[in-house]
Amino acid sequence: MADSKSNALEVTVTELSGKLKRTVEDTFGHVRVRGEISGYRGPHSSGHSYFSLKDERARLEAVIWRGQAAKLKHLPEEGLEVIASGKLTTYPGSSKYQIVIDNLEPAGAGALMALLEERRKKLAAEGLFDEGRKQLLPFMPKVIGVVTSPTGAVIRDVLHRIADRFPVHVLIWPVRVQGDSSGSEVANGVHRLNTLPEDGDIPRPDLIIVARGGGSLEDLWGFNDEVLARAAAGSMIPLISAVGHETDWTLIDHAADWRAPTPTAAAEKAVPVKADLEATLADLGARLRGSISRLMEKRRNDVRSVSRGLKSPDLLLSLPRRQFDEASGRLGRALGARVVLARTRFSQTSGRLSTQTLQRLSLAAREKLSRLSSAHDRLLINLVGQRRERFTAVSRQIRLAPLERRLQHNRTALDGFGRQLGARFSDCLATNSQRLNRNSRLLASLSYHSVLQRGFAVLRDESDAPLTSAKAVSIGARLSIEMQDGRIAALAEGDAAKPAMKSRKPKKGGGTKPLENQGNLF
Repeated sequence: MADSKSNALEVTVTELSGKLKRTVEDTFGHVRVRGEISGYRGPHSSGHSYFSLKDERARLEAVIWRGQAAKLKHLPEEGLEVIASGKLTTYPGSSKYQIVIDNLEPAGAGALMALLEERRKKLAAEGLFDEGRKQLLPFMPKVIGVVTSPTGAVIRDVLHRIADRFPVHVLIWPVRVQGDSSGSEVANGVHRLNTLPEDGDIPRPDLIIVARGGGSLEDLWGFNDEVLARAAAGSMIPLISAVGHETDWTLIDHAADWRAPTPTAAAEKAVPVKADLEATLADLGARLRGSISRLMEKRRNDVRSVSRGLKSPDLLLSLPRRQFDEASGRLGRALGARVVLARTRFSQTSGRLSTQTLQRLSLAAREKLSRLSSAHDRLLINLVGQRRERFTAVSRQIRLAPLERRLQHNRTALDGFGRQLGARFSDCLATNSQRLNRNSRLLASLSYHSVLQRGFAVLRDESDAPLTSAKAVSIGARLSIEMQDGRIAALAEGDAAKPAMKSRKPKKGGGTKPLENQGNLF
């Protein structure tokens, strides 16, 4: 069959792929595509993000490079409908085209509300919005930390309202309250206020207010950041959220310990009215002083009434004083009589004490001790005899023959076990010896030393690595040749890849003609 002829220019696959890539990039240098994110699993280990944009009928591969992902206002999320801006390109390795995304934004407010609702449900399922974990606000904080923009009208309203009601120390943490990084900046401010030391140069606040004026959903989107909601929920200092107007709700409003409808309402909730407190304290002080006066007057009247029914001190002490006088008069006489009686008893007792009496008492005690010792010896002898008779009776009841037969049976069984163990150990030792001999013979047959015994040699380089190709040997390289009886050193003088030089004529009387095309390596 004759070859077909054609004037079409032949191109390679790579050339064709390159032309297609340039055509697509030139034609679709910048596009805006609306679709639903599918297959997003977070950034790759390289930092790039790969996913797809799809609608009811088609699917488009998409990629966000790592450097561009950090600049995006809205990060991709699975199932989110977005408008992606970028350029189309092709990937020659798989014959696919894809969009390289430069900007990503949700497809309208409906998408933002759907994303917000999804985040709210996720955080609520984790328990971040539970009322049980929220802290009580301090009644009279000494230091208040305000996280807001230092140039807006909000901070002036908060400071003015606090100064009017109850002037306290206000610590302002300046942040941006609108833009791509507003959520992370506010979250960092809440975290940094929580980490201030108790006794540091900057006082640690007793209460935190996160404040911002009203705006659209897009303007307040930074306060729907998941990181900010977690920072507000994890704050150890009570936190008031005052973002937007009364109808504006963000995620930080759910996570905060108390939500204020406006920044001014947050300032009113943070501190009480000083004038009202002073009036209340003055009223309570007056009531306390009046109550104390009335109580003291009542107690004074009670004491007067009770004192009228009491007897006079002289009348109460007259009888005890007379009894005391009579007792003191009898005490001297009783003491003299007691001394005389004691002296008489001592004289009578000393007259009865003599050496003969003591000897008689000692002899009686010694005889009593001797009788008790004899009785104890007899009792001990009787007890030993009873115990010996009991032991003899018990020993007759014990039968030694069954114990001896059982001992002999166990000894026979032990000898049998010993013989079985010796036989099994011998068998195991013989099996392992045969296995070791087989492995030794197999190692000897597979070792390259057996090849050296047949006249071959191993060529090695300076690092003692074996050489398998003549091209790996350079001129002047130092070599080592291993033979069956040792090693010799060599120096490479020729190149095996080049035609061999004419060999010199062999000397008379010996030598063989070198093989053709054989180079000289030594």
